[in-house]
Amino acid sequence: METVQSTTIEDRKQSAISVYRTVWRWHFYAGIIFAPFLLILAITGSVYLFKPQIEQVIYQDYWVVSPNGEKLPASRQIEEVKKLYPDAVVTSYRPGENSNRSSEVGITNNNDSLTVFINPYTGDALGALNNKDRIMDKIEEFHGELMAGTLGDRIVELAACWAVVLIVTGLFLWYPKKKSKLLGVLVPRFNKGKKILRRDLHAVPAFWIAGGMLFLIMTGLPWSGFWGSNFQSFATNTGAGYPPSIWTGNAPTSGVKTKDIADVPWAAENLDVPISKIQGFIPVPIDDVVAIANREGMHPSYTISIPNEKEGVYTLSAFPPKAQDEATIHIDQYSGAVLADYRYDNYGLVGKIVAWGITLHKGTQFGLFNQLISLLICLGIVLVAVSGFYLWLKRKPKNQIGAPVAPGIKKMKVFLFIVICLGILFPLVGLSLIVVWLLDFLVIQRIGAVKRFMNA
Repeated sequence: METVQSTTIEDRKQSAISVYRTVWRWHFYAGIIFAPFLLILAITGSVYLFKPQIEQVIYQDYWVVSPNGEKLPASRQIEEVKKLYPDAVVTSYRPGENSNRSSEVGITNNNDSLTVFINPYTGDALGALNNKDRIMDKIEEFHGELMAGTLGDRIVELAACWAVVLIVTGLFLWYPKKKSKLLGVLVPRFNKGKKILRRDLHAVPAFWIAGGMLFLIMTGLPWSGFWGSNFQSFATNTGAGYPPSIWTGNAPTSGVKTKDIADVPWAAENLDVPISKIQGFIPVPIDDVVAIANREGMHPSYTISIPNEKEGVYTLSAFPPKAQDEATIHIDQYSGAVLADYRYDNYGLVGKIVAWGITLHKGTQFGLFNQLISLLICLGIVLVAVSGFYLWLKRKPKNQIGAPVAPGIKKMKVFLFIVICLGILFPLVGLSLIVVWLLDFLVIQRIGAVKRFMNA
């Protein structure tokens, strides 16, 4: 009887060790492959958090004006731009959100997209910027797609989703076997020797930032090209992003999505653009559109996208710091009728959650406090990535990569369950897990030289 009992206990221990090694091996793989990309995301994200302050300094000569009487009408300001760029096509107009802010006129000139800054009191041009050369836009592009287009977007999405694998497996490895020791690993143990301290300097900060890291990942994914696009389509088709109909009148649609003609809030990107009813071929003046925006209570940071097609519409969009102030309005370019007025209150539950997630992710929802909290999370990610790399260098045997010993195929039930779950939630991650597992099982564990190099 004692022999049977001891055998059962021994089997349980071996099973627990096997599960632990499996989790550790995949935590190791996720860290080696994707931690460098997470480091890039954390650093670029830290910089982008302070976009308002950075741009205020960099573009001060373009942005800041001294109030002097009444502002000139928008049409007059645009005329001044046309004098400077007679062959350009005017694409947008953005009035300054306060009395000290310049106006912005977007143009297309010789295939370049430019923003011309105008003193709204004098009509003088303060300068022009090529939109593709704006510093913070470069940071955003590097943060979102590594400046590598679609391929970079997919890599960033994979890195973000694999970070979820890192978090889950890391928490499993961190959690003490004895609950009585839980408090002992909530802070680094400086009196347990260098080996324990190195481990704690990686595991303890990771525990504290895990929730914030997961939040940044989930609020960033709606922008991704694959998962985000599919999620957005799901939200749109189910009405969870916005109601099936938000038109204020009987407006026919063009079949063009709003995101294809203007930069608008996430929840409005898949709205079908209405069609202007051609009446006399004379569009209403831009000054009337500004008046409509003011009448409708648009947040002063709004931009007017100017139509260049006969059936096009004026599209007004606002990206204010707070999610609840977002707005997207389509206006008939001939009659001035408001064809669609889409605000935060019109969003479905998913649309509202994503809107809040985006402003919190960008650090604008609660101002400086929001920025500082997000910065601490980003710096924590940097610390965890660097400490993890240092921990690996100290632990790995010479001339070996130091991957934990692989368990047998029969003991991979937990892994297979995780693959199925992640494959459903994040298809790219599920696919990449299968690829890495096949590489591990068919190559690393089968070829002697590779196996000796990989395993401690």
